[in-house]
Amino acid sequence: MNVRVLDKKESKITFVLDGATPAFANALRRIMVSEVQTLAIDTVSFHENGSVLFDEVIAHRLGMVPFSFNYKDYNTKDECKCKGKGCSSCQVVFALEKTGPVAVYSGDLKSSDKGVKPLDENVLLVELHEGQTLKLEATARMGNGIEHAKWQVANAVYQYYPEIKIIDKDKLQKHLKGSLKELFVEKGSKLEPADLARSDVYKQLEDETGALKVEMDPTKFLFKVESLSGLNPEDVVSISAKILEEKAATFKKELAELKD
Repeated sequence: MNVRVLDKKESKITFVLDGATPAFANALRRIMVSEVQTLAIDTVSFHENGSVLFDEVIAHRLGMVPFSFNYKDYNTKDECKCKGKGCSSCQVVFALEKTGPVAVYSGDLKSSDKGVKPLDENVLLVELHEGQTLKLEATARMGNGIEHAKWQVANAVYQYYPEIKIIDKDKLQKHLKGSLKELFVEKGSKLEPADLARSDVYKQLEDETGALKVEMDPTKFLFKVESLSGLNPEDVVSISAKILEEKAATFKKELAELKD
């Protein structure tokens, strides 16, 4: 099994997984979306809320704010040495106190850990008018997407890798008008596909022109992963692979015990 990175940005990565099965690719995708843990606000204590929004609405907005943090520094409460009581190894506490007139943003949250802060400090939480005060304390903990969407670390999609062979270059070029021109790039005297993720459009061109041949490789997959959390996309992929490996090891062990 091989992995080849095609494109990598701050929050997105595109790679090819070669030598795998559809079951393996789907298991990896599902783990990326729902089982990798991240930090999100889970409980909010309101000391004063004079805004026009109910406590529940502000708490929901706080819960959806993603945070940057060091993945290795935090455990879930179930795994923590404090046994779920709450400590600096399994939770982060944020304080917020503002009096209007002012717009309250995610960047106004004061963290108990200087290494933990909102990914975007300009997420609007609420607007306070003259004389209105918002004072609260929020606690963030580790969780995963199975529990709630606020702990979903990434969006991940995949498809079979398309093998595209151009049969008649001149005929194909005559058909490429408008946005279709963006599907190919010229490299010397050759035309090469520019966006393999749009395999459905290449298949449509195959049907309409007969100038190219598109085949899907069932052992090769094109993945696109976009991080929604403080984890970069490379970490999301590597942590997911480790989780899948641990699941396979556990399954193998339990299967052996059944045979015994």
